Amino acid sequence: MTQKNNPWETDLPQEVGDVVAKKLKNISPFKVAHLGGAKNDSGGLLKLSALALLLLWLGSGFYQLQPSEEGVVLRFGKYVETTSAGLHYHLPYPIEKVIKVNVTQERSINLGVEENMTQNRFSNRSSVALNSFTESHMLTGDENIVDINLTVVWKIKNAKDYLFNVKSPDVTVRVAAQSVLREIVGQSEMQPIITGDRSKVEDETKTELQKLMDDFGAGILIVRVKLQKADPPKQVVDAFNEVQRAKADQERFKNEAEAYRNEVLPKAKGEAVKRLQEAEAYKEAVINKAKGDAERFMSVYHAYQGGKEVTATRLYLETMENVIKKSKTTIVDPSAKGANVLPILEVK
Repeated sequence: MTQKNNPWETDLPQEVGDVVAKKLKNISPFKVAHLGGAKNDSGGLLKLSALALLLLWLGSGFYQLQPSEEGVVLRFGKYVETTSAGLHYHLPYPIEKVIKVNVTQERSINLGVEENMTQNRFSNRSSVALNSFTESHMLTGDENIVDINLTVVWKIKNAKDYLFNVKSPDVTVRVAAQSVLREIVGQSEMQPIITGDRSKVEDETKTELQKLMDDFGAGILIVRVKLQKADPPKQVVDAFNEVQRAKADQERFKNEAEAYRNEVLPKAKGEAVKRLQEAEAYKEAVINKAKGDAERFMSVYHAYQGGKEVTATRLYLETMENVIKKSKTTIVDPSAKGANVLPILEVK
């Protein structure tokens, strides 16, 4: 039986031996051919104990990463590599150590909530607290003050940058979010922020905050930004509500006036068109009647020129017919005595 003089020649799996040998080979204190031979003597038990302790020490370098984790390997405090989910090995402490970072966990910060709670806690004890402004109070572009509560949800995008590029990630995200939000609110009017589409403020805040985190190299990904509250300060909320009600009444009156105008104008335009059409019809009727009378007169005139006596007699008879037709007096021709006509008394 061959004696094992090299302590690294153990019964560990070949893969583990290769990993351990590769790790030790990269470090100068371990660049040795072997640890020295060992004689098969009565002190073998002590050496076997030392070998067991050494194997336990080497075995402590195995570590398991979950799918949600990344491992940052440090060698004597200096960054070496970032490992992903699975079983890995690093040189045991104090040579190397691994910092496990959860890169899928969503973290959140709230702007304005904690300060408001503190203010409410001491509101009964100090009138100064009621009049003080917190980080939730921001000046808008139209020189109004708005009370905003903002929630920022973020997670780790790069474990190395997250651990080494920023000292306090939570504080960094909070301060940066407050700065970006103040800038965006300062460029906006109060009305859209409070009663309008808040998604615009949320989207702009998320975009600018992510850009700022990338400039810092913080290794942070901004997942979403949500405005929890956007109201006027409590000190002026009653006056603001009065203004809002007045604006609502103004809008209502304006809509009613628009509806009335939309109802009256078409009717007036229709009536005007009707009157114009009636006037045009009357004009045409008068003109046509005048033309007809003129043509009739001309025809009578031409007939009169052709036969003056006949025409005069006909005109006389037509005229008398029209006159007698409208009279209540009955005239009987005396020559009609032999006819079947009932005689009546002579009218005097």
